[in-house]
Amino acid sequence: MNALLTDLYQLTMAAGYWCAGKSGEIATFELFIRRLPPNRNFIVAAGLQQAVDFLLNVRFTEEEIRYLQGLQQFQRVEQGFFDALRDFRFTGDLFAVPEGTPLFPGEPILTLRAPLIEAQIPETFLLSTVGFQTLIATKAARMVEAAGGRAVVEFGTRRAHSPHAGLLAGRAAYVGGCIGTSNTLAGMQFEIPVFGTAAHSWVQSFSTEIEAFERLQQLLGPATTYLIDTYDTLEGARRAASLGKPLWGVRLDSGNLVELSRSVRAILDQAGLPDARIMATGDLNEYKILELAAAGAPIDAFGVGTELATSSDAPSHGAVYKLVEHISGTERRYTAKFSQDKSTLPGAKQVFRYAAHDVLARSSECFAPGCEALLRPVIIKGELVARVPKAVEARELARRSVASLPKKLRSLFECDPPYRIELSPELMHLMEEVRRVER
Repeated sequence: MNALLTDLYQLTMAAGYWCAGKSGEIATFELFIRRLPPNRNFIVAAGLQQAVDFLLNVRFTEEEIRYLQGLQQFQRVEQGFFDALRDFRFTGDLFAVPEGTPLFPGEPILTLRAPLIEAQIPETFLLSTVGFQTLIATKAARMVEAAGGRAVVEFGTRRAHSPHAGLLAGRAAYVGGCIGTSNTLAGMQFEIPVFGTAAHSWVQSFSTEIEAFERLQQLLGPATTYLIDTYDTLEGARRAASLGKPLWGVRLDSGNLVELSRSVRAILDQAGLPDARIMATGDLNEYKILELAAAGAPIDAFGVGTELATSSDAPSHGAVYKLVEHISGTERRYTAKFSQDKSTLPGAKQVFRYAAHDVLARSSECFAPGCEALLRPVIIKGELVARVPKAVEARELARRSVASLPKKLRSLFECDPPYRIELSPELMHLMEEVRRVER
């Protein structure tokens, strides 16, 4: 893992810690969502697999160290710091909620406890990969909810903000409930089903539409999905139907999808192809999917690109990584911010989930049976201590967990009142003690 894939200030702070003799101090950071994006009632935690890979494999190469030594910001830094970077390894602890877990504002997705430099340097990478994948998984969960049992496929790599973002968007969308992705590399790396056949250019490259369809069927057999709206949609449907089996179905990419899907369904049924499916694509989002489902459009699957891979209505959220505990020698300090709109709670925490509410408590607390502690050990003293579930397992957890939420929370619109989160008496007492000391 490339250690320079970070913000410069993580490294200047690391150098400062080393020069100040603080590198051995132990820090605890928590990564959480400060506030939900518009019309979101929960998030679906995602990105743990990439976080673990980074922490277990992050290293500084000689080339990277020479680059840092040449920067003006490091000219006053002693050689010992760069020697320490050569031996840099993550030797700390990681606690995290399982991927696919629904969470709410202020609840930690993960907690990192490590020597100060080791805890500081990963901040940028963790915020980026966990924040982004959580954003996309949450968007996918909304679309799957709107689809009401119909399949949703992620088609957004070509619209993603980079090829790597497209790769992770494919993974996160699958965790959030999509049945698969068009991203072939995501399919290989994360064992995700892949979907896709041909574009309008395929049809246009042949002298006739029927020839294009015939060639596609010869190539793909039962996986054949005809794109039928290059010229005349209904005529395209008739030509596709005339070829009979084998086929998976047809795809509609434009026009009035309610009316067209009904007409196309009738054409397929009359041709003796009741099992042929209809997929709809073309600038879809959860609201359009909900409208199509509510109208009873005979659409079996939705392919969603731009709106999903970029979470275009809410392309960012308030993911933060905050210091909550600090140990220097024998002194333990609990840290918090009390600034308006950016306050944080002190101390490492645990989330206890009951049937209809959560309790945010100190990590040392134990609660009676009837609740579930969400944060679990993943890395201890730099060693992996728990198997990181595959994407398909995270997807199944997300499916069960989201389905178990109150129906009003699964609405595509804002929920009032929001999900109930209580602070334990011990956590409230700690907060008041820290506030008193800080004053």
